[in-house]
Formats: sequence, structure tokens, C-alpha cells
Amino acid sequence: QVHLVESGGGLVQAGGSLRLACAASRRTVGYYVMGWFRQAPGKEREFVAAITWSGSRTNLADSVKGRFAISRDSAKNTVYLQMNSLKPEDTAVYYCASARSFGTSKDVYDYWGQGTQVTVSS
Repeated sequence: QVHLVESGGGLVQAGGSLRLACAASRRTVGYYVMGWFRQAPGKEREFVAAITWSGSRTNLADSVKGRFAISRDSAKNTVYLQMNSLKPEDTAVYYCASARSFGTSKDVYDYWGQGTQVTVSS
């Protein structure tokens, strides 16, 4: 079992930036991928970004490419999501998750955090 805790959400104006952090209680053998998802009211949870703990592989959803970046600090068991040029449509609860394989489907992720709210005002 691994516990994931997100932080860094908040209210920001359009065009602003936020950095989310996801702290893992421990590294779990076989779970080498960390991902970020988001869920807006009335919508499905959607993939945002993923990274391997080694940092050798990353992936970003097309909707955030050029604006968001994912990184990790393996020594701190923490993954970050840097969000720039935020838009009102980025408003959602952002979740981090852990998986055994690299993918964009929420079904491959086994452990989830509680989420952090990001609200972008126009």
C-alpha cells in the first residue's frame, strides 16, 4: 500500500501558474510510473501527464503540451506538475496516481491520492 498526497492547488487567474506536488509515502516495488489526472464537474477523469521514477520517460496530454511539465524528485518520492498559461478549462480536481505500466488510461493506475482543487478564473 502506498499513500499519495497532493498539494499546491488553489485559485489563479487565467494566464497564471501553479505547481502541484504529489508526495508518495514510499516507493512500491513494480510501481515505476506516476501520473496526473484531472476531473472537472460532470466530466470523466482524464489523463494529464505521466513520468517514470527514473525520469527516462514522460508523456503529456495534447491539451496541456507546451503549457504543463511533469518532473520528479526521486530522493523525496515526490512528483510535480508545473502548470503555466492556465486557462479556465483547466479547472478541475487534480489527482496523482501510481501504476505498474506506462499508460494514459486511469484503469492502469492502482493507487490514487485524494486530489487537489485547481480553479482558474477568467
